[in-house]
Amino acid sequence: MELMIAAGKAVPQLQLEHGLAVDRVYTGSFMTSLDMAGFSISIMKADEALLQRLDAATKAPYWPVGVDGNRPPAKIPVPLPVSPSAKSDESLSRPQQLSKQGYLLEVAIEAGVNAVIDLRDNLNEWDGRVGDGDCGSTMYRGATAILEDMKKHYPLNDAAETVNEIGSSVRRVMGGTSGIIYTIFCKAACAQLKANTQTPVTSKQWAEALEASIAAVSKYGGASAGFRTLLDALIPASAVLQERLNAGDDPCTAFLLSSEAAVAGAESTKHMQAQVTFFFFFSRFLLRVSSHISPV
Repeated sequence: MELMIAAGKAVPQLQLEHGLAVDRVYTGSFMTSLDMAGFSISIMKADEALLQRLDAATKAPYWPVGVDGNRPPAKIPVPLPVSPSAKSDESLSRPQQLSKQGYLLEVAIEAGVNAVIDLRDNLNEWDGRVGDGDCGSTMYRGATAILEDMKKHYPLNDAAETVNEIGSSVRRVMGGTSGIIYTIFCKAACAQLKANTQTPVTSKQWAEALEASIAAVSKYGGASAGFRTLLDALIPASAVLQERLNAGDDPCTAFLLSSEAAVAGAESTKHMQAQVTFFFFFSRFLLRVSSHISPV
């Protein structure tokens, strides 16, 4: 019943909001897990030959029979999303010479992702106590992809586009809820940074980008302070950062105090009751964020 509800929400959204012609829908337990609640949706571009193969007779016991049903016509033709290789060279090229901001951004990114890489085993161990034990490995894939892509593709002199490319790297290699969350986070930060025309980006503008990212994750994920999620670390960090910058503290001091607030916020979750499950997040994501992330 739950899978049919999910399919019933997803199909009209693909048809009416995205103008996609949905010719076949297969709903069932194609890949199961012993201890994880949730579901996934796969979308594939199909031609007539592929549809014939999907409809062909099979002895696979759990393969559903395809039925060619009626469907509302697509509203508009839908072009294929632009692949990374088709983007302009300028947007996907590392500058030959880094500006001061570009250099600082590179150093900051390297420090962040190397910290994540070093924590892979610890994250897996902690996740194994309450989940499937792959959090560290998932984060490791994202971190190493960022390092590799930054060598060639990140336009580091453009802060907004660099954050956008980080989101693209994460979306490409990270699965599960975390991949979705971090992609939303980066896209929101990019949009906020683009809204500011001042160059180079100021500390207050970075703080505003963080605030916008938190708001986006909260909106589409359904969590807020006290839900025992990563927002319990990010929300106090953002508040302290803005408070200290507005008080006139130098950026280094403000960011240091902000990181301390993040640690304190993370520690506070030890005594909280979890309010958001994977299924809850993913169902909200399907209903609200499909226009922000292209289905793959």
